[in-house]
Amino acid sequence: MKITEIPAKPQEKRTIRVAAYARVSSDKDAAFHSLEAQTAYYEEYVFARSDWELVGIYSDNGISGTIINRPEFQRLIEDCRAGKIDLVVTKSITRFARNTVILLETIRELKALGIDCYFEKENLHSISPDGELLLTLLAMYAEEEARSASENQLWRIRKKFENGEPWVGNMLGYRLVDGKLIVIPEEAEIVRQIFHDYANGMGRNKIIKKLTAQGITPMFNGHWTINSIGKILINEKYVGNMLLQKTYRKDFRCKTDSVNHGEVRQYYVENSHEAIVDKETFAKVQKRLRLNREKYQKREKNHLFNGIIHCALCGRIYSFRYSNTGKYRKPIWMCPTFKELGKDVCPAQQIPESILISKTKTVLGLNETDELTFEQIHKEIAAIYVPEHNNLVYELNNGTIVDILWEHISRKNSWTPEMRQTARERTLAQNAERRNNAKRT
Repeated sequence: MKITEIPAKPQEKRTIRVAAYARVSSDKDAAFHSLEAQTAYYEEYVFARSDWELVGIYSDNGISGTIINRPEFQRLIEDCRAGKIDLVVTKSITRFARNTVILLETIRELKALGIDCYFEKENLHSISPDGELLLTLLAMYAEEEARSASENQLWRIRKKFENGEPWVGNMLGYRLVDGKLIVIPEEAEIVRQIFHDYANGMGRNKIIKKLTAQGITPMFNGHWTINSIGKILINEKYVGNMLLQKTYRKDFRCKTDSVNHGEVRQYYVENSHEAIVDKETFAKVQKRLRLNREKYQKREKNHLFNGIIHCALCGRIYSFRYSNTGKYRKPIWMCPTFKELGKDVCPAQQIPESILISKTKTVLGLNETDELTFEQIHKEIAAIYVPEHNNLVYELNNGTIVDILWEHISRKNSWTPEMRQTARERTLAQNAERRNNAKRT
């Protein structure tokens, strides 16, 4: 038996494609770890290695490391999956992730792709034999630090609430100064106008149009919306009182606020600051809001397409309404931005409900005579998008996309015999009135 050794081929020297990840979670970090400084640092760091090539620097600003939905972090992972990166370099484990599960799942996925992560502060490579064990221990420590910081912040907030002090308070009409809400006179007049107009019968859409015509813009958004007006009208701070702890966070990893329906303790502080709106006007507004809400809830209960039609132009969800207030009102669906701000802001098309029902039956393979229910629509359809006039795009829950066109039913074909008779009688009455007027003159 003869054994011949075949030597391994020498490894070709290749350039390592390197990506750097940087994250700044708050202003206090910015002084020492600004994204600009980190970017400059990594450019020099990578260029110092002749066998390294900088693919890109991925930087998230003002986003916590306890969550995975960071835009640049997600872009980094996608580029890794696309085979564009060999090595990820970051300052420390806490910059990469403060959540143990997120860290380990990401590291394992990148490891399976043959991608190494290097953490400078810990001098640790994820692809090394003992890398995952050390990463687990260090990530647990980082996560516990985040938990402790969150709990300390929560304690400070709740102590303020117990003392009747707001945590935040900048809003239209007020600024929070040294723990007190101070009236801004020119903004207070806008608030009073909104309350006065609504209390005296003006709808929120008309209030929006009036404010827009006056050149008045909201504090935090580019334009007024139904919701922004609604939040002003229900805000008890405008009568000098405060309800504290309206929202809460379920977990320190969660960065979104949930409405407090009694899950945590609240504090109601009366006469805490100068009022902008008198109590009588405020009470009148609350009564009208309540009546409208009850009326709306009854009307909305059986609407087939609630929450499912999306305007592809502005992103808002279509709402139900009637085309006019006459005897033969037709149910339609309309983009709220078009309704509130006009076609110059969003030229979205209104869609008759009859068209939606007909086209939805077609998409679902139903006959025109078949019944279409709310449950059936929401079971089969994830969303309906309106990208342009006379075009509907259905996204089904099974992943199928159906692009469908539609046309307005002609007025002639859409009229019933009763509608034609009513129109004929109206025309005859108008002609008779004209003849009588002509005789009198």
